Amino acid sequence: MTAIMNILTIIDDFVWGPPMLIILAGTGLFLTIRLGFPQFKHSGHGWKLIFSGLTKKDKSEDEAGEITPFQALTTTLAATVGNGNIAGVATAIASGGPGAVLWMWVIALVGMATKLTEATLGVKYRIKDKDGAMAGGSMYFIEKGAGQKWLGWIFALFGALAAFGIGDMVQTNSMALVGNSVFGIPQIVTGIVLTILIWLVVIGGIKRIGEVTEKLVPFMAIFYIIGALIIIISRIDMLPWAIGEIFRSAFSGKAAFGGFAGATVAQAMRFGVARGIFSNEAGLGSGSIANAVAKTKHPVRQGSIAMIDVMIDTLIVCSMTALAIIMTDSLQTGYTSTQLTAHAFSTVLGGIGGPIVALGSLLFGYSTVIAWAYYGQQCTRFIMGPAFVKGYLWIFVILAFLGSVVEVPFVWLLTDALNGAMAIPNLIGLLLLSGVMAEQVKEYFSNPEMLKV
Repeated sequence: MTAIMNILTIIDDFVWGPPMLIILAGTGLFLTIRLGFPQFKHSGHGWKLIFSGLTKKDKSEDEAGEITPFQALTTTLAATVGNGNIAGVATAIASGGPGAVLWMWVIALVGMATKLTEATLGVKYRIKDKDGAMAGGSMYFIEKGAGQKWLGWIFALFGALAAFGIGDMVQTNSMALVGNSVFGIPQIVTGIVLTILIWLVVIGGIKRIGEVTEKLVPFMAIFYIIGALIIIISRIDMLPWAIGEIFRSAFSGKAAFGGFAGATVAQAMRFGVARGIFSNEAGLGSGSIANAVAKTKHPVRQGSIAMIDVMIDTLIVCSMTALAIIMTDSLQTGYTSTQLTAHAFSTVLGGIGGPIVALGSLLFGYSTVIAWAYYGQQCTRFIMGPAFVKGYLWIFVILAFLGSVVEVPFVWLLTDALNGAMAIPNLIGLLLLSGVMAEQVKEYFSNPEMLKV
């Protein structure tokens, strides 16, 4: 087992190491240029579509699809706004210094073009399966658009297996540990409750998942952001210094405050880029699966909404965590992960700071699980057909319970590697179809009728 773990560690280090991160960032930059800098030119349109879905009946309601555009957004946010926003950001800063935040922002900006492309191609090449359900995602556009069925199959295999760990057992284990350490709830009790709550949602398919996430995700994001904003506002005089520290540390590798030993520029860049990608999943292809089944009159319309997913996840929620940590000088504690974020919140909010972070961790983790249940079942649908979907969900729910009561390092490491490896076939598909994507963007944004909100 030790030999296997060592091999998996080598694979995991490669998948999330500098070469792959450069490829992910490079693809995002290429798509940014190829599509005419859409994240700067068309983000306003994406926000208009989102607020339209919130305040009135979306004009896409009568189009083909399974869920509303807003539900597709909240489902992908459910998967991305997870514990990576709490623990992941803290780990990146603890390892790479405040400068890691700048590189998180950079990868998010180019990642917006990647997410736009994934979602758009997901809708364009979606199908109606034998059971009448809509299905789409990276595996379908790799097969039908790029003509590489074997690559689509590899993506789906990685996705179906990764969902069991990184989107399921890892999350329930973290939630059970938080529940036990902060609220004194036995892990087995948390496991039973979580298993029931997960099953009640995922058995209803994407429509029920969408109905839950459109209510849960805005609540949990606003709840967490308000807590972080209180910290930032209470120390608003330190905000210019904190932002300056992020830029200084990014290019010098040094931190101005005591207690932090300092990190190299390369470390700041690596941890910032890695945590950014891990958080928003741009380039991994997972988000294309939920966006593919949205009701929309044009693929780029849903892609424009999906692009905002990265902005919300990384540029807003992750930034809130980062600023709270930096502005409370919490790095000097030597803590990392959730403990570092909880310390930052407790510094200003006192006794309720830890519980706010813990509750955020529980809500973020739960939303991640129900979204990844759908991702995994759709990957299984692609490989084995609709008849195997319900069986996959039974296994998923059973593993959710097991994850809450026992830690399995082998599963953690394997699925983390598979999660990152999903990027390889996905990026190949994105690059092969970049010309098609450019045509789609030009067609959509040159048509005033399409742009009506």
